[in-house]
This record gives sequence, C-alpha cells and structure tokens, in this order.
Amino acid sequence: MTALQDKIRIAAVGDLHCPKTSEGVLRTIFDYVNEEAEILLLCGDLTDYGKPEEALVLSKLLAGVKIPMLGVLGNHDYESGKSEDIKRIMCEAGVVMLDGDSRIVHDIGFAGAKGFAGGFGGRALQPWGEDALKQFVRESMDEAMKLESALAKVQVPRRIALMHYAPIAETTNGEPLEIVPFLGSGHLEDALSRFPLVAAFHGHAHHGAPEGYTKDRVPVYNVALPLLQRTFPNRPPVRILEVPCPILA
Repeated sequence: MTALQDKIRIAAVGDLHCPKTSEGVLRTIFDYVNEEAEILLLCGDLTDYGKPEEALVLSKLLAGVKIPMLGVLGNHDYESGKSEDIKRIMCEAGVVMLDGDSRIVHDIGFAGAKGFAGGFGGRALQPWGEDALKQFVRESMDEAMKLESALAKVQVPRRIALMHYAPIAETTNGEPLEIVPFLGSGHLEDALSRFPLVAAFHGHAHHGAPEGYTKDRVPVYNVALPLLQRTFPNRPPVRILEVPCPILA
C-alpha cells in the first residue's frame, strides 16, 4: 500500500479444491490478484480431499503471490484427518490461517472461522432429542462462538469476517432446498451482528447467489470458485472489494 492510496482492494476466493481445479486456473487467479489487490482471502476447501500432498501443490502456486494472504479451512480440508498438516503447509506458504483468530492488515481487522452447518432462522436445527443431534448443533454454535471471539479481539474500527460456511440463507439461493441446512448456519450471522462490519466472505455454496446482506445490512459475498466462474465469465474468477482508507488529518 502506498502513502497516497485512497482504498484497499481485497481479493477473495474459496473452494479452490486443489488439485481438482487446474493449475492454469489457479495461476491465472493468483497472477490477477497480485496486480489488482493488496490482500488475498482464501475461504476454505483449499484442497479436494484434505491431503497434505494436495496442500503442497497449492503452496507452490501460492509462492508467486506477493500480497498478504489470510485463510480458513473448509470441510474438504478435514476429509483425510490431516487438517493440522494442511494448516501448517499453508502457514509455511505465507497464509495466515484463522480459526477463531484475528489479524490486522493495512489497518483492517480480519476475523475468521470455518463455521458449520445447521440451517437458518425458524428452520434451523435445535439441540433437542438424540445426543448426536445435540452434538451437531453444539458444533454449529461453537464455530459461531469462535467467530464472535475473533471479532471481539479486533481493536480497529473496520472489521471483515471470513468463513467457509454461509452465515445467511440468501447466498445459498439457487442450491437445492434439501441441502441448504448443510451449507451454513444462522448462528454465524448472530456472531456477525454483534460488531460493526465492512463485509463478510464465505464459500461452500457452489450454486448459490454471489451476494446478500445480513439483517443489519452488512454485505455478504459468496466467493465459491465455481460460482465466481459463472459470475465473472470474462475475467479471472475472484471477488474484488474496495475498502476506502481513513482520511488522515
């Protein structure tokens, strides 16, 4: 960022599913963000089967990214029981991995957590009945508490949240109704509502809507790569958000 710059450009993309997504597509994205953004957010499902060797492929591609990177894991990154290895490899590649944590970059506070499923509003799952169902809902609530804790740690006015799972139903519009409860949780929106936010980013809903709003009118961007490829057919599939810099006296 230069001293005269009046805005920060934040690039965001999720669901890279490396190496299922071709290296050519990923190189195009990373070359583009180097030129067009000051920060890159990676919103989960960085790998396809959660294997360390997949993360190593991605780490080599990320070596060309020269701007700060922050990320969260997604459900695919847990598939092989190697999530800690995935996280370590990403950290070694220069990605700040957030899991109930926050980080300030260019005077913007970023808070991240994976999130979880459970549904939205009056149709959300409730912790009632079998222990397995209660544990499922508890996981959803615990992930929301992680996000809330991370946001509370941010000590600058501008906050941005990143997740893998959706915090609102609106950005899942277009997905089969049967799977919507597995794409996100309204508990995440509850966490977002407790703090002033610039925006929130998530992935996971490949066939959802590209953007929506929380009940507090905070913009929420779905940056799942397959969705971005349809949304931006004539340019590299990545969301760019411009955040104005504070006016200095």
